[in-house]
Amino acid sequence: MNDVFRIDSHKLLFHPMRVSKWFESFGEWEKEKEIYPIYVEVSPYGACNHRCTFCGVDYMGYKNIKIDLEIYKKTIQEMGTLGVKSVMFAGEGEPLLHRDLDLMIEATNNAGVDVGITTNFVPLKKEKLERILKNTTWIKASINAGNAESYAKIHRTKEDDFYKALDNLKEALKAREQTKSNCTIGVQMLLLPQNYKSTIEFALTLKEVGVDYLVVKPYSQHLFSKTREYEGLDYKEYLFLEKSLKDITSDKFSIIFRADTMRKLDGNRDSYKKCYSTPYFWGYISANGDVYGCSCYLSDERFSYGNINKSSFKEIWQSQKRRENIAFIQNELDIKKCRVNCRMDSINRYLWELKHPNSHVNFI
Repeated sequence: MNDVFRIDSHKLLFHPMRVSKWFESFGEWEKEKEIYPIYVEVSPYGACNHRCTFCGVDYMGYKNIKIDLEIYKKTIQEMGTLGVKSVMFAGEGEPLLHRDLDLMIEATNNAGVDVGITTNFVPLKKEKLERILKNTTWIKASINAGNAESYAKIHRTKEDDFYKALDNLKEALKAREQTKSNCTIGVQMLLLPQNYKSTIEFALTLKEVGVDYLVVKPYSQHLFSKTREYEGLDYKEYLFLEKSLKDITSDKFSIIFRADTMRKLDGNRDSYKKCYSTPYFWGYISANGDVYGCSCYLSDERFSYGNINKSSFKEIWQSQKRRENIAFIQNELDIKKCRVNCRMDSINRYLWELKHPNSHVNFI
């Protein structure tokens, strides 16, 4: 449904040199240790102003911890020279609660690294909008209901926050026009039993507000989340929304209804047997500075390689702990126990096919 940013697929095909390096280095640590992630998710702040019913990292405890600005500046400069291409600020807390997030974003852009932000967009400081928009590729507001009543129940907050998020979107769009920024501004909605009836209403509201797109995505049960309310949710009964939403799209407003991802919830990993994406193409930096190879295994020491408060990113990524994690993933990890439809699912399908081609691939 006009998914120009390939949100419901993957973008690894745009990085053939990195993929080629992985393909040629696979199984040889001295070469593997030099393969740095293309994308890193950064959690600048551990606390959050909401307690969403679907939160996948509620087990982290919403701690009032944050990444130090000066340490981050040093780390991101190094990451840029090592080949990291993008950073998404999101994580276990709400990124906009970090008072220096605009400066972290600026430092990231100055390091030659693209910036994205996933946020509930409620605690936005309007005086920081210009710097944010100037240095950010995209902002995706997480607004998970089409009206204030259901929003308050799902986000477990007050109804006023629904209107505040929408007002902040309007302010951001106005500031984007004034500053002539190229930042894409969109919204994502997690489709749930409590909000699916308001999906059409929400899409029409966002079209009127003027955002660039709406993503409607399925819930995926996190391994360690305390939340189990939506575990095993069947999306077949919601697929009818795809057609109705298609009628709302326009040249200026796209709707990405992630139907393929919804359908893959059943028999999700039939097409690959191992996780090839981790820990090569992406990484995660938590609010306390720990560096992980996979965001689905936060707090699991097997996936934690070091801390940016103590070591350089290169030292962490080339550490013995990462080497041991590679061996564990390739020889012991049972991916059937991993999070269904994890962020690397489409990439793993692609990489598995590269490693296990059929006999006709040379007939191009």
